[in-house]
Amino acid sequence: MNQDLKTKILSKVKDDLLDIETALHENLAPCLDIVSDIAGHLLFSGGKRLRPLLMVLSARMCGCNNKNEIDFSIIFEYLHAATLLHDDVVDEAEMRRGKKAAHAKWSAPKVVLTGDFLLARSLTIASMTRIPQIIKIIAKITEEMSQGEIDQLARKNDIALTEEEYMDVIRRKTAVLIQGACRSGAVFAHGRGKNNVLKDSEEKKREKALSDYGYNLGIAFQMADDLLDYTADAITMGKNPGADLREGKLTLPLIAALARADRKDRLWMEKIIKASLFNENDFKNLTDMLYKYSGIEYTESKANDHAIKAKSCLDIFEASESKDVMMMLADYAVARKV
Repeated sequence: MNQDLKTKILSKVKDDLLDIETALHENLAPCLDIVSDIAGHLLFSGGKRLRPLLMVLSARMCGCNNKNEIDFSIIFEYLHAATLLHDDVVDEAEMRRGKKAAHAKWSAPKVVLTGDFLLARSLTIASMTRIPQIIKIIAKITEEMSQGEIDQLARKNDIALTEEEYMDVIRRKTAVLIQGACRSGAVFAHGRGKNNVLKDSEEKKREKALSDYGYNLGIAFQMADDLLDYTADAITMGKNPGADLREGKLTLPLIAALARADRKDRLWMEKIIKASLFNENDFKNLTDMLYKYSGIEYTESKANDHAIKAKSCLDIFEASESKDVMMMLADYAVARKV
């Protein structure tokens, strides 16, 4: 079912994805060779382009369809790529999207500086919109994502991490970027799309609806991603299963299972978490416990709830192909296998 859904989505957005790809290539072309090489290593290694696509679809739903939205949508792919480059250095990750992580091919300082460049370039592009609100949104996203990663690093191997604290981490590290992409689409349409039919109150209503959609989609997407770390294989994921656990990251499947486990099983799970060194058999036993204590089932349920909430946020919009795609993206976020 999820493969059919993916195929259906791609058939509807193939032209937009090609345009986004072209814009990314053209924007990177004038850069130093080393910057283009490192950024391109990640940018052009099979990313979904979800975030720029959401900005484009959101702008279209708010009446903008003059192709300018494509050029500005790459802000969100640059932001996403920058965080991945930085995260992989911090986490000492070996693989990303089925390839060696960038810092395994170039030095860590070069990779970090390339990430810094992408963050700066995203703000430069934002300034070209001449819409102060978009510049403010991008700056706030950068601040929030940085805080989320710092908080996650500070809570490494912390078995006391609560579900509420986990939610705040994933809000900052994932949801704010997806939320910002959707919200910026609305702001861009109202500011540059020459859509003067709507009154200010109606514009604000649409902006909030898309912002709320993006938040819930982002939460659902990250929860599904956290599930894949325990349920997918290395080939499918493009990285080794159990990466989060090895990096000391407690995610919802584990937090929920720990809260339900009996004393003996909890102590064993805590030992694995604190050690961060485990063999294939240990990881299988741990995954079995996540099923035994409903950590997997609970996370699936929470992710589905947020996907449903995301779709309900679009009720105020008229029927359109962009709306159809965004509804399908919410379904795919929790049904995907990669």
